[in-house]
Amino acid sequence: MDPDALAKAFVEHYYRTFDTNRAGLGSLYQEGSMLTFEGAKTQGAQAIVAKLISLPFQQCQHQISTVDCQPSGPAGGMLVFVSGSLQLAGEQHSLKFSQMFHLMPTPQGSFYVLNDIFRLNYA
Repeated sequence: MDPDALAKAFVEHYYRTFDTNRAGLGSLYQEGSMLTFEGAKTQGAQAIVAKLISLPFQQCQHQISTVDCQPSGPAGGMLVFVSGSLQLAGEQHSLKFSQMFHLMPTPQGSFYVLNDIFRLNYA
């Protein structure tokens, strides 16, 4: 599959799941996966999902502005960089964000998130 198409499909799936069922993101991570969310590091699929579920908002809507990707190393990994805005329920203004995913292939032919770094972009 074309890397750009793969990155776009992953991003659409990730944010659709985040916006509708954060607990459903667990299958995208493994025990060696790490999330850095606003500087706080969390490791392991269960801990990452617990962190995402515990965020202080229940409903949100991501709007993606850009998706950039690059191949990463001989193992077939991929770096995916996303920018966009995040609209929280009940808030008038959206928040700008950037997020980077390091995707690694699985033996089954899909990908999992090895590294995930999220930052809000304050103007």
